Amino acid sequence: MKPAAAGAALLFLAACGPSGQGGSGAGGGKFAGLEDEILRWRQEIIATDPLCKSTVADQKCANFEVACKAERTVTPADQASGVTARVVTMITWSGFDPKFKHAQTGAASAEFTKSASGWTRAQHKPVYMQTCADM
Repeated sequence: MKPAAAGAALLFLAACGPSGQGGSGAGGGKFAGLEDEILRWRQEIIATDPLCKSTVADQKCANFEVACKAERTVTPADQASGVTARVVTMITWSGFDPKFKHAQTGAASAEFTKSASGWTRAQHKPVYMQTCADM
């Protein structure tokens, strides 16, 4: 996607924070349940990422942060298949690199898609941390 088009396609999710509509509760509108899905993703990272494998207390994964969240356009084809929302999210964390024996930062991007059956997550190509626009 070209930068101008990416900028037009992104709408920031101010409503996804704890004080917005998109919190964990059953209500919350269009983005309800997204925060819970991001927490599940975090748990999966802790369980599978090589930087999180250390059993030494000061070398465990920590400092998880959602760097950005941005809504993506739901196309007419998406709507026809029942998709009601798309959100790209980037998360960062600190861990310990066992090969090089030092602390290292990890990062991952994912696209969350909401339909009547709930949210699903798919790996997404890298994004810019400030905006979640595609690189």
